[in-house]
Amino acid sequence: MSKFKVAHIREQGVNLIIIPLDTAFGRQSHSEQQGTMAALQSAASSAGLAGTVVPVWLDGIRHSFIAPRQWHAFFQSFSWNQIMANINKELTVY
Repeated sequence: MSKFKVAHIREQGVNLIIIPLDTAFGRQSHSEQQGTMAALQSAASSAGLAGTVVPVWLDGIRHSFIAPRQWHAFFQSFSWNQIMANINKELTVY
């Protein structure tokens, strides 16, 4: 069982579940990242959180993310401090 603090926000009419992850997530293979994201999306749905899971992690002095292309500009303009300030839920993955 793992617990994650998440920012469940609604932006431009779309629900987003932003999940800060450890820096090591960025070093995982694409398939490992996709597996983690699928597990997080399933846990979010089970917990009643609607929206798309967007993992974010620190990559040096900047943050990285995996999000649908239409959200890239939003996440590029969203600072790590803003992400952390929007933490409002906790998600448990079994």
